[in-house]
Amino acid sequence: MNIIIRPLGLSDYNDLKTSMVEAYHGTAGGIWPKSSIKHLLSIFPEGQLCVEVDDHVVACALSIIVDSKKTDRTHSYEEITGKYTFNTHDPEGDVLYGIELFVHPDYRDLRLGRRLYDARKELCEQLNLKSIIAGGRIPKYHEHADTLTPKQYIEKVKQKELYDPTLTFQLSNDFHVKKILKNYLPEDRESLEYATLLEWNNIYYEPKTSSISPTKQTIRLGLIQWQMRLFNNVEAFYDQIEFFVDVVSGYGADFALFPEFFNTPLMEPYNHLPEREAMRMLAKHTEEIKEKIQRLAVSYNVNIIAGSMPSLSANDRLYNTTYLCHRSGKVDAYNKVHITPNELKYYGMYGGDKVQVFDTDCGKIGIQICYDVEFPELSRIMADQGMKILFVPFLTDTQNGYTRVRNCAQARAIENECYVAIAGSVGNLPKVNNMDIQYAQSAVFTPSDFAFPTNGVKAEATPNAEMVLLTDVDLYALKELHEYGTVKTMKDRRTDLYKVNLLK
Repeated sequence: MNIIIRPLGLSDYNDLKTSMVEAYHGTAGGIWPKSSIKHLLSIFPEGQLCVEVDDHVVACALSIIVDSKKTDRTHSYEEITGKYTFNTHDPEGDVLYGIELFVHPDYRDLRLGRRLYDARKELCEQLNLKSIIAGGRIPKYHEHADTLTPKQYIEKVKQKELYDPTLTFQLSNDFHVKKILKNYLPEDRESLEYATLLEWNNIYYEPKTSSISPTKQTIRLGLIQWQMRLFNNVEAFYDQIEFFVDVVSGYGADFALFPEFFNTPLMEPYNHLPEREAMRMLAKHTEEIKEKIQRLAVSYNVNIIAGSMPSLSANDRLYNTTYLCHRSGKVDAYNKVHITPNELKYYGMYGGDKVQVFDTDCGKIGIQICYDVEFPELSRIMADQGMKILFVPFLTDTQNGYTRVRNCAQARAIENECYVAIAGSVGNLPKVNNMDIQYAQSAVFTPSDFAFPTNGVKAEATPNAEMVLLTDVDLYALKELHEYGTVKTMKDRRTDLYKVNLLK
């Protein structure tokens, strides 16, 4: 037996007609005349597909392109096909509308319908259409119409309490019911003229938009595992930053991530002061450092998450702040929300009061600073806002502290279907109070499913060694996980029982 999936041709019409006659014998549905098939092939040849078995066409799928706005309102089969003229076909439309799919009954045990559905999905992706829409019969409904409404019947089929040869098959092919259509096929007595409006979403669809996000699907991350060291002057500090930016840029990274408080070596001149005053003196350097990194982001063409640095607000409050320096020149800021007991005790820091994601040329990202990642509500809110990559600059002095950050970061990747990148500092800083020892192993974590590493670790640095960690992450894999994962943590939440809400 030789099975081929291929575009339909007009020369296939005789086989097509034979299969249609057998497929629709005694049921709703008519035989398409040769003139209709010819017209379809002339306006949209790539949308007409068939299955050839041993040189005979035994199955077929016909489709047109329409504007999704036309499918959002109730319509009949006659209306969506333009009274069978197909003048509703719109090459500039955004959805593929399935107007026909049938299989010769002698070949139904070969699962040819599934092959045609898969071919349609590939076509939808190739044409960058946002979904496949189809009106589906519910041929077993007449057997239950005395006791069930169409909605109740559909719900029981979904729950597998009832079997419907059409709807069950469509649901098993990742279609979902958008609405119930009335008077869809007037001659369909089995469905009592009801139909389901079904949709399959193309997760790879890229809308035509002026937004800068998203434009890329494979993102290269550069994590700097920074060695704490004393510098002779601030220019030596800038040279070290530029060295690492140059390295990650040379490898084509889209993002460079520095650790939390990576600029604390500059506190050495203030070591004679109480920690609170020394940190405030360090904060006076922040604006200059931010501007320097902003220029590096533009000149080296890489988005830089500038670790974190102390910053003073207009009302003289001290915050732990990170800056996202876009390679476009734009700068965003994020204040650490959850201040550790030591940050409060030694430095008198305040927690930020804004939770948001940032739109970049590589999609939506989130930033959390160290302790923030230990609070799952924060990441869930960001995930609901569209975050795909979470960056976590951290600073931990002991392995115990690092373990908290690492394990919580890995949990955030799994539960929010996103990537989490963490970067910390290593080494010692003997002449800076409260910053004397460091422990870190920078890493990139992934969800845990077949498309990702079995241990959920995409890459990790050598512990306690200065180095750069470079790795690629695939945003398409996240889309597939969200729709087809072994588990679907974002979709399966019981929002009827609980919710996580942002209060301001």
